[in-house]
Amino acid sequence: MLKVIIADDEEKVCNLIYKLIDWQALDMEVAGMAHNGIEALALVKRLNVDLIITDIRMPGYDGLQLISRIKQINNDIDFIIISGYSNFEYAQNAIKFGVSDYLLKPIKKNELLGTLTKMSLKYRKRMELLSDQEHLRNRIQSDLGKLRSGFFTEVLMQRNLSGEELTLEKVNENFHYHFQEGCFQIVILKMDCGYGEGNHSSLRLMEDKIIQAFRNSLEQQCFDYECYVDDTITYYVLNYREDNRKIIRKHFKWIMDDLMIQKSVFGKIELTVGAGSVEEEISRLKASFLRAQYAMAERLVTGTGRLIEGVMAVDAREVSDRILSDLNKSMGAALEILDNEGILASVQSFEADLKKEVKIRGYEAYRLCLEACNIYLTLLRVNQYDIGNPEELADNFSFHAGRCSSIAEIMEYFALLVEKSLDKIKEDKKQKDTKPIRMAKQYIQEHYNCPITLEEVSGFAGFSPSYFSTLFKKESGTNFQEYLSEVRMNKAKDLLKETNLTVAGICEQVGYSDLKHFTKNFKRVAGIKPNEYRKLYS
Repeated sequence: MLKVIIADDEEKVCNLIYKLIDWQALDMEVAGMAHNGIEALALVKRLNVDLIITDIRMPGYDGLQLISRIKQINNDIDFIIISGYSNFEYAQNAIKFGVSDYLLKPIKKNELLGTLTKMSLKYRKRMELLSDQEHLRNRIQSDLGKLRSGFFTEVLMQRNLSGEELTLEKVNENFHYHFQEGCFQIVILKMDCGYGEGNHSSLRLMEDKIIQAFRNSLEQQCFDYECYVDDTITYYVLNYREDNRKIIRKHFKWIMDDLMIQKSVFGKIELTVGAGSVEEEISRLKASFLRAQYAMAERLVTGTGRLIEGVMAVDAREVSDRILSDLNKSMGAALEILDNEGILASVQSFEADLKKEVKIRGYEAYRLCLEACNIYLTLLRVNQYDIGNPEELADNFSFHAGRCSSIAEIMEYFALLVEKSLDKIKEDKKQKDTKPIRMAKQYIQEHYNCPITLEEVSGFAGFSPSYFSTLFKKESGTNFQEYLSEVRMNKAKDLLKETNLTVAGICEQVGYSDLKHFTKNFKRVAGIKPNEYRKLYS
C-alpha cells in the first residue's frame, strides 16, 4: 500500500485533501499530516513514505527546502506540490527538482484524483504489484491507444491522402473509434517554449495538464474524441452532436482560460488553441485538419494566448517569391565576401518584408522562415564554406523554430544561428587563410615579370576574385595591385643599382609594357625618376 504524507500550514487544507479522496480504493493510506516543513521532515524520517503532497510555502522549511532535504534521505519519494497563484516562482523551481505534478489552489477533486490515480499506477508498476489481469488491461489499453493514434499518423497527417475515401465504418473498424453521424472537427493545442532547449519536465507536466483539461471539459460533450501528441503540439479529433456546436466552442475558451492560469507556473510557455472547420462528413476531416494547422500557425502573426479559428488559405506566392528572391540576392552578395554586417542586414530586411506584407498569413510566414534558412545553407555550400551537415542544421532549425511563438522570435533565432555559423566560418578561415595568402605572395614574387592579374592569382589561391581581394587586403594591410606594384618596384630598384640594363629594359623585366606608366609609378613610390635613382644609388 502506498504511504502518503499531506503537508500544508493550513489544517483545513490538509483535511480537505484527506476527505476528497477514497484512499483505500487507490491502494493508498495517509500515514500522517504536517503543518510545517520541520514536522513533515520528521515524519519522513520516521515513516517509510512513498508520496508527499506538500504546499510550496510553509513555515520551518518551505516546499523547496523540504524536497531538497527529503531527496537526500530517499531519492525515490515522489512529490505533488500545491501552489497558490502568487507562488509561481517557487513552483517553477520545484519543477526543476523533478516533482511528479503540481496542483493549484483551490484544489479540485477530479484533478487530485487523476494525479493520484496516475501515481498509484506508477508505484505499482515500479513495485511489480500489478495482477495478471491488470497487466493485460494495460497492454490492451496501450495497444488500443497506438491503434487510435494511427488515425492521425496514417491518415490525417499524410499529405498524399485526400481523406475523401473515409467513412464512419472504415474509421471505426480500422482504428477502433466510436464515431457517429454528427459534427467532426480537428483542434490543435500548441505549446511554445522558445528556441532554447526548454525544460523537459515543465513541458511534459504542461502536456498532462492540457490532456486533463480537454478530457474534463469535452469527454461528456462528444460521442468520441482522441488526442495525439507530437512534441509541443497536441492534436484532437472531436465527434459531437450538431446541437453541441456552440457549447463545444465555449468549452475551447474555458479550457484556454484554465490553461492560461496553469501555464504561468512553467515560466516561458505560451499556449494557443487552433480550431479547424466544423465538418458534417467524416470525409472532410482532412480539410478541418488543414484549417486547424492554419489557425495554429496564425499565432505567429496575431499572438498567442487565445482561440484562433476561421483562418483561410491566401495565395501569396507572388509576394513570397519576391521576398525570397530579394533575400537570395542580398545575402548571396554579402556571403561572397563574408560580410557579416551585410548578411545580418539581409536577414533584417527579410523580416521587415514579412511584417509589412498583409497578404502573408502565419503558415506562409513560417514556411518562408524555413526557406530563408535553406537559402542561407545553400549559399554557404555554393561559396564552399564548411558548415557540417546541412540537412542536420536545417532539421535543427525547423525543430526550434517550431517552438517559437512569433515570427520575431523565429527571426531572432535565425539571426543568432547565422551569427554563430559566420563566427565559426571566420574562425576556421582565419586558420586556413594565412597559407593561401603566403602562396599568393610567393606566386607574385615568382611571376612579377609577367602580366599577372587578380583573377589569375586568386584562382591560384583557390578563391573568388572579390573574396581574395578582401582577404588579401585584410591579411597584408595593402591591396593586391599595391602589393604587386611594390614587388615590381623593389625589383626595379635592385636592377637599377646592380645592372647596366636600360630603364626600358628594366621596365620590361619587371612586368610593365608601358615605359611612361612604369616611370610614373616608380616616381610615386621612390620619389624620384628611375635615372635619378640609378645616379644616386649605383
